[in-house]
Amino acid sequence: MGWSTEQDGAGTQGVRDAQEGSGAGTAGERGGEPARPPVALSPSRASDFMQCPLLYRFRVIDRLPEKPSPAAARGTVVHAVLERLFDAPAAARTAAGARAMVPGEWERLLAKRPELAELFADDPGGERLAAWLAEAEALVERWFTLEDPQRLEPADRELYVETELASGLRLRGFIDRVDVAPTGEVRIVDYKTGKAPRPEFAEGALFQMKFYALVIWRLRGVVPRRLQLVYLGSGEVRTYDPGEADLRAVERKLLALWEAIRLATETGDWRPRPTKLCGWCDHRAHCPEFGGTPPVYPLPVARAGD
Repeated sequence: MGWSTEQDGAGTQGVRDAQEGSGAGTAGERGGEPARPPVALSPSRASDFMQCPLLYRFRVIDRLPEKPSPAAARGTVVHAVLERLFDAPAAARTAAGARAMVPGEWERLLAKRPELAELFADDPGGERLAAWLAEAEALVERWFTLEDPQRLEPADRELYVETELASGLRLRGFIDRVDVAPTGEVRIVDYKTGKAPRPEFAEGALFQMKFYALVIWRLRGVVPRRLQLVYLGSGEVRTYDPGEADLRAVERKLLALWEAIRLATETGDWRPRPTKLCGWCDHRAHCPEFGGTPPVYPLPVARAGD
């Protein structure tokens, strides 16, 4: 489709983490500020609530710390390389050059988030770190088999978007890449460093993309022509072409989610939803399903009949 667009640099992962949050948290974790109810919804937090309302509370209301993850850190490094690669002229966007960027992006990330050093604290010889960097380099190189950056000029990279619906619900998030064709058609691209899910589990990633499409539609008045998921772990590209009906359905779903979040915020009733994913949760010590006790709820609770 001959995508041709103007370039525009965008934010960093640190900014993404800060702005995708709800603005809530405990007083201690927010520098003495009082906890506040959620004020906006991002794809990640919407997915958290759908997966487990109590997980949403732990992350958004209580802001409980979570252990650094090698996979998440690797994803951040790979995303940074694929974002900054487009700073170079088209002819200089090579696989070898992109691979060479990986160690430097890891050092940049480590400077912003020194706590990530603990990922390799038990690796005095650096063997695990070297293998981890090699995995990131392989993911970056695989991208060149799926797309040709010498033929792309993204309109936006790491684009922060935010809009307020007629209902008052604020939606926000970061889009990895936005391409705009000479004819004005918009393509939203998201990089995934894992493997493509089986069809029965693909709805979660597609929901995220439809969320972004809804925000772009409300901001620009244009329904994106294509949503594109690039799975670097398995070397697959999956696409979906949304319509207005799709996006209106997503909007209705988000409004229902937000109403459920509002009710839980007011009542303090955040129910756990046990699934197989519980085995990877950092908050089992605070979860009643595992014999734990959640922190004292930091927000006022409405009394019955209020």
